[in-house]
Amino acid sequence: MLTTCITLSIIISIKNVICGDDMKELIKDIRSYLNMSQQEFADKLSVTFASVNRWENGHAFPNKLAQIKLSEFCAENNVPVYEMILSKINKVKGEIKAQDNRVILYHGSKSGIEGNIEPKSRKQCDFGKGFYMGTEPSQALTLICDYEKSKLYIVSIDISDLNVLEVPADIEWAMLVAFHRGRMEQIKNTPLYNKYKKLSSEKDVVIGSIANDRMFFVIDNFFIGNITDVALINSLSALELGKQYVAVSQKACNSVRIEKEISLSYLERIYIKKVAEQNRAKGVSLANDICKSHRREGLYFDEILEGAKE
Repeated sequence: MLTTCITLSIIISIKNVICGDDMKELIKDIRSYLNMSQQEFADKLSVTFASVNRWENGHAFPNKLAQIKLSEFCAENNVPVYEMILSKINKVKGEIKAQDNRVILYHGSKSGIEGNIEPKSRKQCDFGKGFYMGTEPSQALTLICDYEKSKLYIVSIDISDLNVLEVPADIEWAMLVAFHRGRMEQIKNTPLYNKYKKLSSEKDVVIGSIANDRMFFVIDNFFIGNITDVALINSLSALELGKQYVAVSQKACNSVRIEKEISLSYLERIYIKKVAEQNRAKGVSLANDICKSHRREGLYFDEILEGAKE
């Protein structure tokens, strides 16, 4: 237990007041879930009533130590904090008035967006350099939960006047991802290599399934030769993958509009990490089950590449 209110002193700054405003509803939801008064809640956390009151009014922000204590308290009482985080995001999304032809999506940034939106992610991402957006907030949250200054953005894009490639969740998707992740360099200049090199060229937007936490492990096992293409396809159909919209041209990036910026508190990032770790564990289990079920069916990735050389 924390024994003094001084230990859990409230740090007040312009930055923290802004973050506190984003976090105040979460703290209210946690207290409401536990059916506690502000005084009871304060007693459990070894802080003053005034501290809890200021947190919930958005006038102050619990420091890191207080948030660690709060996360431990929530874990002890099985408070569904992650679901509350998603509920907060969905509430913010619901307040956005979507205009005709604009698709509402999510983008995670490790340090916040500054300046113009550009197609400048790492080259070896799923669909190459671009500005990545997803249909589900969970994937964006997973990618940024390790970063203190991370921000979640609700964005929108109008694709009606853009050149779009939509890739189905099948072997074509896997091979396109393999190409952009640099897994096909050994067959460079072959017809198969050139097929995927040209597939998304001169496009403005590429739409395809997200290799989420469960799928990361599965697709990596396909690339290193632990599962076949049949096993991979079966895993794709077994999982409900969200989609990612990737603005790969500046024209597409110019069509992206930031609707809302959402800060992530330390407490929220703790819970997002926990869920990410759980999902990765499920991915390992899924891959093992699939490998057993389809051990001798289909082709391995290296066999597909060897066939391309012939």
